Amino acid sequence: MNPIEIRTIDHVVLRVRDLDAALVFYRDTLGLEIERKLDLGLVQLRAGRCLIDLVPVSSQLGRLGGPPPQANGHNMDHFALELERFDAAAIFAHLDGHGVEHGEVSQRYGANGTGASIYVKDPDGNTVELKSPATDQRR
Repeated sequence: MNPIEIRTIDHVVLRVRDLDAALVFYRDTLGLEIERKLDLGLVQLRAGRCLIDLVPVSSQLGRLGGPPPQANGHNMDHFALELERFDAAAIFAHLDGHGVEHGEVSQRYGANGTGASIYVKDPDGNTVELKSPATDQRR
């Protein structure tokens, strides 16, 4: 028996070029709350049971990761945030109101099964998947 049992995403760390723009996206648009700010250059945002850490590339900690994210070199492919409810029309209206471009709704498989999702980009070009609760349970 494996002693490591994964329950859910604990946190994701993103290196960002502009902390203020990242906070407008994650805090103001997606509604995450700041949980902690650390002097070494880290802002932790609460995303349900998980955290998203933002590290400015100009900070002490951010400089350790090398060059900033750019069009031909991202820090990750994407990460998914499961939503409590999924009303595509309301989500589109909210994103449009914040000037956030988005893809179409597609059915995608995730940790808990298949459900609707929408891809958006944050200010640094990281892809964020906004995912519904699973409608077809994991096999």
